[in-house]
Amino acid sequence: MKIEDIRAFQPATPGSPKDWRTSLGQMLVTIDTEDGLTGYGVGGGGQAAMHVIETVVGPALTGQDATDVEGLWDAMYSMTLAYGRKGLAIMAISGVDLALWDLRAKRANLPLAHVLGDHVRGTVPAYRTGRSPEAWINEGTEGFAALKLSLAMSGNESVGDVVKRVRRVREALGPDVQLMGDAFMSLDVETTLRIADGLCGVDLGWFEEPLPADDLTGYARLRDECPIPIAGGEHEYTAKAFETLMADRLHSIVQPDVCWCGGLTELVKIYRLGKQYGTRVCPHRGSEVWSLHAICALDPDPLAESGREWMTWVKDQPKIVDGEISLGPGVGFGVRVDSDGDV
Repeated sequence: MKIEDIRAFQPATPGSPKDWRTSLGQMLVTIDTEDGLTGYGVGGGGQAAMHVIETVVGPALTGQDATDVEGLWDAMYSMTLAYGRKGLAIMAISGVDLALWDLRAKRANLPLAHVLGDHVRGTVPAYRTGRSPEAWINEGTEGFAALKLSLAMSGNESVGDVVKRVRRVREALGPDVQLMGDAFMSLDVETTLRIADGLCGVDLGWFEEPLPADDLTGYARLRDECPIPIAGGEHEYTAKAFETLMADRLHSIVQPDVCWCGGLTELVKIYRLGKQYGTRVCPHRGSEVWSLHAICALDPDPLAESGREWMTWVKDQPKIVDGEISLGPGVGFGVRVDSDGDV
């Protein structure tokens, strides 16, 4: 199954939110093979990552055997050294790797989850993120048994304000709803510890990304001093880097984004490392099909994060219903993609 063509696009999506990375948005990768199959993948890095695919990765992989997914990953990693070992180069590899896995499953005429494992969960629980505390308090949980709140301090907010709003949600929803918190890399160590101390007794499942991703010294302090489990890793790249996080116990929960961390080839390795080190793996945006198949096939404690609903150019994406999400029946990732984004 030889690769005939590799292309990268940035589909237009009316109404999509402005990304904090400004121009470095999501991109779509398509791979066509000589026997008529097309594989789809999504990566990050926007036009910069597209340049890596169009000028380096695409020409090198054209004519190669698409079934050698892991071998092609190693080749891509080697040939992109000049572009760095984090960030856009790995995001570019992620999109290509996902498209290769889509082809592997389509060639086998199976949903991708069944290529990854023999014991596949058809349905997994999901958690909701992105709503305000007032929405949760006034409108309820929408059927979700788990939800994530912001722990970031905005404007003139104090530590006490952050603690108060989380406690209000806990009191309104009761003890049976699982709560987690995300600070979006906006805090320092001392502020994180003050917030965590204020939330003792709230039963917060994890404290996500309190510090910048590369502040490993700070995360080592939190490992030793924070009473709430630390989660992170959505802005980390490659299984090698995740092994450092796990071996040094810097995160209790790691959250790789399969569209950024190196693709499914790396996510499979990260799950194996999680088993080896006893670290929970809970992928970022796990309800999107790019991660969902791995969660259903490999995750011993699945919990899929709600995804980007504005990514409307991905068709047949499974929907979350009453706090759960089920795999669709299609082969590969089971989705159709509109590369023009005119939807």
